[in-house]
Amino acid sequence: MRITIDGQTIDVAPETTILEAAEQLGIHIPRLCYHPHLTANALCRLCVVEWEGARTLVPACVARVREGAVIHTNSERVRRARRTILELLYSAVDLSEAPELAAYAEELGVDPERFAGGERREFPVFDDNAFYVRDYNKCVLCWRCVQACADDLQFTYALTLSGRGFHTRVDTFFHAPMPETTCVFCGNCVAVCPTDALEAKVEFLVEEGVPVREAIWQRRHGEG
Repeated sequence: MRITIDGQTIDVAPETTILEAAEQLGIHIPRLCYHPHLTANALCRLCVVEWEGARTLVPACVARVREGAVIHTNSERVRRARRTILELLYSAVDLSEAPELAAYAEELGVDPERFAGGERREFPVFDDNAFYVRDYNKCVLCWRCVQACADDLQFTYALTLSGRGFHTRVDTFFHAPMPETTCVFCGNCVAVCPTDALEAKVEFLVEEGVPVREAIWQRRHGEG
């Protein structure tokens, strides 16, 4: 089927998503929850595009093209929606270790302080195993880690979601410490996290300015 994206015409196979079609043309559409090795779930809406004739913006990661579709990936309506999404995220979440989002923010002219003063997501940092730290103050609820732990990659099911609404967070079943779950510490959840909400222990300790060998020795001997 033949479609047009940002003025460029291309023939694509049926069931092709807008995101896939755009990539064939070399057009990058911003994304956050999408990962090429995970099931697209259209949660973040950062990849929305304008489809001529559609009432609302559509998520490019799951919307499949139709014959004759005319799509705009960078219109002012699209940019305004993406800018607002990022500004809301900045108001509630620590994005200091999300370089990809920082690049999008600069490109879109995001004002990180636009919604300052509102409630922020605040959770304790979970340091309950020798491999990685969970800091859900940085979590944007993209579900990547939950998907990687479940059917998309590992089939371990150690991670789930808990809470409601604004206070929803990634969690373990019954809030159990990670060593008491079905986690096999494969590292897939850490690898797919876009904001360092899940961070390898060595990286976390280096950033905190703690000598890594000393910290490991302290933990082994119950002094840290």
